[in-house]
Amino acid sequence: MKKALKIVGIIIAILVAVFLVVFVLAKTKTIMINDWFIDRSTSTIGVDISAYQGDVDMKKLEDQGISFVYMKATEGSTYQDEKFSANWASAKETNMPSGAYHFFSYDSAGIEQAGNYISTVGEDMTGRLIPAVVVDYYGDKEANPPAKDDVVRELTAFLDAVEKQYEVKPLIYTRSDIFEKYLKGSFDNYPYWISSLYTPLDWNYHGDWYIWHYLNRGELEGYSGGDRYIDLDVLNKEKNLQDLLIK
Repeated sequence: MKKALKIVGIIIAILVAVFLVVFVLAKTKTIMINDWFIDRSTSTIGVDISAYQGDVDMKKLEDQGISFVYMKATEGSTYQDEKFSANWASAKETNMPSGAYHFFSYDSAGIEQAGNYISTVGEDMTGRLIPAVVVDYYGDKEANPPAKDDVVRELTAFLDAVEKQYEVKPLIYTRSDIFEKYLKGSFDNYPYWISSLYTPLDWNYHGDWYIWHYLNRGELEGYSGGDRYIDLDVLNKEKNLQDLLIK
């Protein structure tokens, strides 16, 4: 009996040690473990794409179980994704709900960014997923973060203009640290799309959310760009994808 208990104790100690190692490696962004927690056969999986994926065969993505797609439309006040028009048209030929996202710039006026988005996407998005705006760091912004008041002011201007045009509140994509620094308390009534690539979302974010960007190294068939990877997203099991559609 003592020998058996000793063996059990050793096994438990090994398992605890393995868990701690995995936990530390995940928290330090050394390994990505989220795929272990997602059952693609029972979850509503989506992708987000841009020109990096090159030419995209939407039907082939759909055939691999992808249920929705967000595509980059614009960035800042002047940039339009070169593959947006083709992606926007071809997604319409599938049964996958599709939406367009804007990458928010800290360096230009929010109202001008909204104008860029609306003129690129079009004035009517009926039947599409609600507009999305990516609030993330780029360039040296993480090392030299912009002032919160400036971000809140210009992001509010962008969101208000887009909401006025499409009569829906846009989806905000961000990370938990950016949410805490810039968005919490000022944009609590918006739906959220949260990025947590190295650990399960509930390890570092405790607010409401619709979509979790859980992997940026997904591999599927159906795109020709130089980037072999594609971003994978999963819908919150407590949410309905239809609630994100513009009626």
